[in-house]
Amino acid sequence: MNIAAEHPAQSASVRTAKLLIDGRFVESASREWRDIVNPATQEVVGRVPFATMDEVNAAVAAAQKAFQTWKTTPLGVRMRLMLKFQDLVRQNMKRVAQTLTAEQGKTLADAEGDIFRGLEVVEHACSISTLQQGEFSENVAGGVDTYTLRQPIGVCAGITPFNFPAMIPLWMFPMAIVCGNTFVLKPSEQDPLSTMELVELALEAGVPAGVLNVVHGGKDVEDAICTHPDIKAISFVGSTAVGTHVYNLASQHGKRVQSMMGAKNHAVVLPDANKEQTLNALAGAGFGAAGQRCMATSVAVFVGASKDWIPELVERAKSLKVNAGTEPNTDVGPVVSKAAKERILGLIGKGVEEGATLTLDGRGIDVKGYEQGNFIGPTIFTGVDTDMSIYKTEIFGPVLCCVETDTLDDAIALVNRNPMGNGVGLFTQSGAAARKFQSEIDIGQVGINIPIPVPVPAFSFTGSRGSKLGDLGPYGKQAVQFYTQTKTVTARWFDDATVNDGVNTTIALR
Repeated sequence: MNIAAEHPAQSASVRTAKLLIDGRFVESASREWRDIVNPATQEVVGRVPFATMDEVNAAVAAAQKAFQTWKTTPLGVRMRLMLKFQDLVRQNMKRVAQTLTAEQGKTLADAEGDIFRGLEVVEHACSISTLQQGEFSENVAGGVDTYTLRQPIGVCAGITPFNFPAMIPLWMFPMAIVCGNTFVLKPSEQDPLSTMELVELALEAGVPAGVLNVVHGGKDVEDAICTHPDIKAISFVGSTAVGTHVYNLASQHGKRVQSMMGAKNHAVVLPDANKEQTLNALAGAGFGAAGQRCMATSVAVFVGASKDWIPELVERAKSLKVNAGTEPNTDVGPVVSKAAKERILGLIGKGVEEGATLTLDGRGIDVKGYEQGNFIGPTIFTGVDTDMSIYKTEIFGPVLCCVETDTLDDAIALVNRNPMGNGVGLFTQSGAAARKFQSEIDIGQVGINIPIPVPVPAFSFTGSRGSKLGDLGPYGKQAVQFYTQTKTVTARWFDDATVNDGVNTTIALR
């Protein structure tokens, strides 16, 4: 993990990730620091501290103090702040993308896509004046009106993963603070620099001191967030093991929690599908971002005669260019770390040991000029059985497992047996087959001729089963529900102050 006992002197080219506490960027007093490493070169591009408990408490205290005034800030002020923020993100997208690629490894084009998909959520937050409306019903009983208020809940927190250091933070803090809450963000310790650039833009847009705070660290900081009495809600995106821990610990301490976790996403291919479109989709969704997407297609289910397309899929995967994310026309960049690479290589070896056919081997790839990079080429297994480790485990690398079934019913049953429920795709030209599939499949997000069915921000991210804990998604209308509490008011007014109905000891109002 490259954690040093002390923070050494830094060269001018190495950036220090600072904390944000009460509107000020401060250097941590921590004695534990981690290198931020370029996955393509192994160059140290930055250092990130593991915040002390005093620093975490100071961030929460700043958020708690700021909430007392921010919660009464008019909707129009909050909305206009988001309008300015989205404009600043758009203006600085290429600059932030360069930082993101340097620390995370994905291609520059994909880094811009990472930012843009988060930017869409910021744009949606600009509609808060309608999203946060309550309900009203007049004269529900004799002269009685009932209405609801959607009010902020207090200090909220977010814990974000390494694979989307722009998009996932932008899913979280804009929706939370535009609803009137304050926020404490803990970015991934592997690539926090691009996140911090977005945070700087938020302050430039006018986010007041204490409304947005940032702390860095690992499990100790996460646990402090989960147990702090002043934090009311936590949004998490990351691995199943950590997400389950966060959900259980925070829930035990009385917090609202939404936890988006691991996945094993399938793409079901019917023989009547458009072959070219389907093969392009499988290659893009399976190997884009080096497979480091929670919505990546990691299992292709070929139904009937569609299995004859596998050789063409292999050829398409072979044509993808593996290189550093900064190089022109790169399709597949490095995975995030040497540890991630070793884990993926171990699972590929396990697949061979368990009897799967390694139809395309991406191991041992040599990228000229980047010999130290964490590169794995597109890898395809055929003859995969659902009992194999490569099927049951989320590999989180550029590895696609191919399985075969005789019928659509068999494919639906296979997908539904998998414990994960993040996303699934169906490729077909049959409306009847699509309708059957979307009705019977037990997965939260379904794509029809779309391999990565992440919904636009007006809808909600709806992973299910083993991929999600908590009942509300991280953006869309569900996020407004998550970040607000509903207060119901029942009111009765009299035109004549002398009216006296007498004492009524019954429960009825009329």
